[in-house]
Amino acid sequence: MTFPYSEQNAQSRRRLETLVRRLSDEDLARSTDYGWTVAALLAHLAFWDQRVLVILRRWKEDRFDPSPIDSAAVNDALRVICHGLEPRTAIELCLSSAQAVDAELDTLTPELVKQMEEHAAATETQFRMNRSLHRDGHLNDIEALLK
Repeated sequence: MTFPYSEQNAQSRRRLETLVRRLSDEDLARSTDYGWTVAALLAHLAFWDQRVLVILRRWKEDRFDPSPIDSAAVNDALRVICHGLEPRTAIELCLSSAQAVDAELDTLTPELVKQMEEHAAATETQFRMNRSLHRDGHLNDIEALLK
């Protein structure tokens, strides 16, 4: 099923794919003013797409449960792990995670989307079906850094 976020997700995934094809090792090592390298940001994106993928699969089995997260604490903890990954591994994880979550989102029915959105709102679960909102923000940062 195609939802309003489906095309936005696909566009952001294509933008990501185009960007990573041209990244040199030096580009991957560049650091933002908030202390994340380009490679670490790609690993960060992979984690958040994987989180949504895991929740989606669980919820599709009618096992709705709250999945609260302290995103600031998680990002602080992830920083060390993301910087420890080989940069090319971060690229592979980012691309495969984006593809997998976008494909899973495209299998949802309108009824299930409504249930998931209502459940996420009721449980204060941080959950975005529009993955482009997160991806594009970091892609903007990376592109600005590479200018």
